[in-house]
Amino acid sequence: TSAALALLGGSVAALVVWKWLGKKMVQKKMEEARRTRDEGMKKVAKAVQQFREQVPSVQRDAILSLPLLELTAKLQEGSLSPRTVLYTYLEKALEVTQQTNCVRHFIPECEEQLQEIERHKEKGLLYGVPVSIKDHIGHKGQLATCGLVQFLGTVMKEDSVLVKVLKRQGAIPFAMTNVPQSLFSYSCSNPIFGQTLNPLGPQRSPGGSSGGEGALIAGGGSVLGMGSDMGGSIRLPCSFCGLCGLKPTAGRLRWVLPCPPGNALLPCALGPMARDVDSLALCMKALLCQEMFQLDPTVPPIPFNEQVYSSSAPLRVGYYDTDGYFPLPPCMRRAVKETRRALQAAGHQLVPFSPPRVPYVMTELFLKTCFADGGRTWLDVFTGGIVDPGLKSQVNSCKIPRLVKKLLALLVKPLQFLLLLKLKDVAMISTCRSVKEMWNHHHQIQEYRAQFIAQWKELQLDVVLCPVLGPAFTTGYPGKLLTAISSTMLYNVLDFPAGVVPVSTVTEADEEELKLYKGCCDDPWDRTLKQAVSGAGGMPVAVQCVALPWQEELCLRFMKELETLSRDQ
Repeated sequence: TSAALALLGGSVAALVVWKWLGKKMVQKKMEEARRTRDEGMKKVAKAVQQFREQVPSVQRDAILSLPLLELTAKLQEGSLSPRTVLYTYLEKALEVTQQTNCVRHFIPECEEQLQEIERHKEKGLLYGVPVSIKDHIGHKGQLATCGLVQFLGTVMKEDSVLVKVLKRQGAIPFAMTNVPQSLFSYSCSNPIFGQTLNPLGPQRSPGGSSGGEGALIAGGGSVLGMGSDMGGSIRLPCSFCGLCGLKPTAGRLRWVLPCPPGNALLPCALGPMARDVDSLALCMKALLCQEMFQLDPTVPPIPFNEQVYSSSAPLRVGYYDTDGYFPLPPCMRRAVKETRRALQAAGHQLVPFSPPRVPYVMTELFLKTCFADGGRTWLDVFTGGIVDPGLKSQVNSCKIPRLVKKLLALLVKPLQFLLLLKLKDVAMISTCRSVKEMWNHHHQIQEYRAQFIAQWKELQLDVVLCPVLGPAFTTGYPGKLLTAISSTMLYNVLDFPAGVVPVSTVTEADEEELKLYKGCCDDPWDRTLKQAVSGAGGMPVAVQCVALPWQEELCLRFMKELETLSRDQ
């Protein structure tokens, strides 16, 4: 007996030591990654300083204030050099990341790309434009971490298709931006590189998961960025940071594998983020070229339709200011109402539209797709148990044994209606327990898409105007309100192109009305949302624009219309 106890004690001690060593190795990897990042920042700062000494007469503020279309015109005609523009943006990006922690790494190879485009006589549509890219969009020689320790040793052996096409069009990828751990969050924090802040308000989140992009562009450190979107990850940072962003139909651009691997029913769509809609259109025009279609034969060879984008024909616009699932703050609904009136005054036809069964879509389609296996695939990515505070509640929910989840489901059955309206966490999500159930789940998504399109067609709509989550949450709140993203998530399930445009800012009247906000039931989630957005006076307020699949140009044309109307007002 004593021998058995000694063996057991030795095994437990060995296990404790093994876990301790594992955690020490993880910590060492994280410290090394941060050190490499910091050394890279110092090298960039030194290079910028040398450039400033060589060319002291650069009109920095004049360059940074140029909209992308004016910047490209000056680069094409030669009145600005790509080198001057690159080093101007590198300098500004250094300043912005010191304030917000938005850049994960600068890309040293940007100097090689600069020399490459200087050698060629042919100038692409994005000739000399510095472009920032989200952490997991592969660039040769760089990491694609998704904020996860397990990817710290994996350096990309070649450029992703998107980066290859950007370079072929003369763009210079110069920075990779920070993301939330695993990308499954609309916050922007991970245990390796830390928390990214909103440049418009340091107590505010920039949104996520393309939050580093949002912060860098909003702070003026990038003129064009590439993000990705699987539940609102382009549109939410744009809403929080006052930017324009487009989530295309997922197949319109070369897509990348999400981190962790996701379900093909919710593909990860790549899209542009910028300060104005014309920049998004130019980026899409540059990317939808023969190079893209040849490098990836799965991308439909549909070039950008300039005629649709530049059309001025009146539109038939469906609209709604609530989806019947998660009531948004008063300022976001006000933005839709004011935009609707402006569109009517401009001669467009406005038609009330009600998206069908959004609570069902959120719980049964979106979350069940993400957690079809009970979250086991997602849990596997958290090496060494290192979990960002903003994800702890979701991770702990996924760890609850299936039997306990079933008992919880029985206990809360009397509150089923409330849960359908405001499902708090992934503990209550039913999983797909068999292949047959998964097939049925696929069928339900296809069925819902068909129903939605039929309703759209019956009303003969061109586009839809609707709200987006905002204004920017106080840091730490996105992790408490996972299901508040119903406004954006809907169009990932449908795989419709959707974009965000800032049209207003939070007023004193909005703040007063927020004090009376009860949400759906004045329950803890409604009160949490109220806390998350209170005190956001002066922060951007945006709306969302939607079109049918493959109609990105029409979506952008509608976004441009709203941008023009809001500027006129």
